Amino acid sequence: MKIVILDHPRENPGEINWSEFEKYGEVTKYSRTLPEQVTERIGDADIVFLNKTVITKEDLEKCPNVKFISVIATGYNTVDVEGAKELGIPVSNVPSYGTEAIGQHAVALLLELTNHVGYHDGEVRKGRRNDANDWCFWDYSSIELENKTMGIIGLGRIGQVMMRAALAFGMKVLAFDSYKNEALENKNCKYVDLDTLLANSDVISLHCPLFPETENIISKATIAKMKDGVIIINNSRGALIVEEDLAEALNSGKVYAAGLDAVRNEPIAMDNPLLSAKNCYITPHISWAAVECRQRLIDYSLDNLKSYLDGESMNIVNGVK
Repeated sequence: MKIVILDHPRENPGEINWSEFEKYGEVTKYSRTLPEQVTERIGDADIVFLNKTVITKEDLEKCPNVKFISVIATGYNTVDVEGAKELGIPVSNVPSYGTEAIGQHAVALLLELTNHVGYHDGEVRKGRRNDANDWCFWDYSSIELENKTMGIIGLGRIGQVMMRAALAFGMKVLAFDSYKNEALENKNCKYVDLDTLLANSDVISLHCPLFPETENIISKATIAKMKDGVIIINNSRGALIVEEDLAEALNSGKVYAAGLDAVRNEPIAMDNPLLSAKNCYITPHISWAAVECRQRLIDYSLDNLKSYLDGESMNIVNGVK
């Protein structure tokens, strides 16, 4: 059996051993694969692993030996899953591998915005403290989170990590989700409609998937419904936000600050308006990248292959058994 891994440097830049895959067949690995290279590199492979490589139905029609596709990620929008379904090819993903770390990164973004730790560390290293000849200084006042309200859009696994952190800080939590888990509700956490969340939240954190109904959920129209001085966190999907609208709101002060780990088009273009917006902190899509998460990602992808070979078909996203 031939196995091809179309892209892997982000999952495994030398820290994780791929040798387990070799127990199941002849493995060929590529660090990256461009769209025009897809069919050539798949060739007559039986099994295809990928992360961000785009595969179309037309690609698959040119590679008739493909029997199983495993996306080494939770999101699988890079694969034409309906096209694969029409061709009888199951597509699997890894539904959960970095829940705690991704939630942790959202908290880190929030605390940088409220406490400006990185900024003030930089000023100390420049000698500001000595120049001031005083025992302390600050350029940004810290913001206390206790008794403020956290609005969480998407109260799934990752949203619940943010919920627990918010409650630990003494915040109230408002949640908006198409699915309501009543067991999560208590006097400090309740489900509300989107408009209520927007109007009453001091911090809004996005943890929902990217679907047609959630794309551009943060826009000029929804920002207008928010409190003045709101903080926005997004380490879910970049296309949840209309970037020009957020940049305008940051520059006007309507939105106090934004912490982002995803943008609409990645890598970020240098003319993206968020790069020059006030109080906008952007990290390069690294919420998921703890070494423990990447090890699970590889392990669970291998489990998907084992399951397919055993005829059990685990984590199939397009309904093909």
